[in-house]
Amino acid sequence: MLRQRFVLDTTALTDLQVREKLEMDGMCDGIREVLDLIASSRLNLGISCYVPFPSVYKELHEFAQNNGCDSEVIAKIDTWLVKKAPDRYNVQIPSKVFHEYVSHMRERINKGMVIAEETIWDASTECLLTESKANNRKDISSDIERRVIGGHIGKFRNKYRSALRYGILDSAPDIDVLILAKELDAAVVASDFGIQKWAEELGVRFVPAHTFPMILQEYLKHSDNVKKPDSEK
Repeated sequence: MLRQRFVLDTTALTDLQVREKLEMDGMCDGIREVLDLIASSRLNLGISCYVPFPSVYKELHEFAQNNGCDSEVIAKIDTWLVKKAPDRYNVQIPSKVFHEYVSHMRERINKGMVIAEETIWDASTECLLTESKANNRKDISSDIERRVIGGHIGKFRNKYRSALRYGILDSAPDIDVLILAKELDAAVVASDFGIQKWAEELGVRFVPAHTFPMILQEYLKHSDNVKKPDSEK
């Protein structure tokens, strides 16, 4: 059996669906359970799980601490996840990928601009309709801010974030995960659609976070059938 390698995004341990699959209620319990599966897979099958250092490693530490996880969880992160800085200088990525990424980003930005223009137009129209209902300028400003502009701005923020962030790489840790997976010829584990999309572009194997624990459990279930070399008996 070929030794498997996985590169984990933060969502590989923190995704809600992961906890639901493992029937764990708490965030820390879910992280602990996944790390225990990783530990068993490492000891029994030689499966290695990497995290980019320091970006994703730092995110995991902060996430665990901010959610009140105990020192045991932190120790498991340090023990069973292999920390490695991605080789950003020597890993080669086709120029076509960057060309498509730039085009993709431009398209997203344009969508954001269109949404902004539509929102501003709607807000302005509502302002004109509301003006006649106010007694003076002060009342107009207060009424517009509370009922019209505030509502439109809230909608604008949600639409803008969705248009610009969904399906794109929007952080350094995301890029580090892909580069390290490319370098190690490993599979990426994440629940981020942007990582999935660009993993496909780079020819990197992708494993959805919510299926990862089940994959490890399946490997371990059949580990007794794996014939070990004489040197390991």
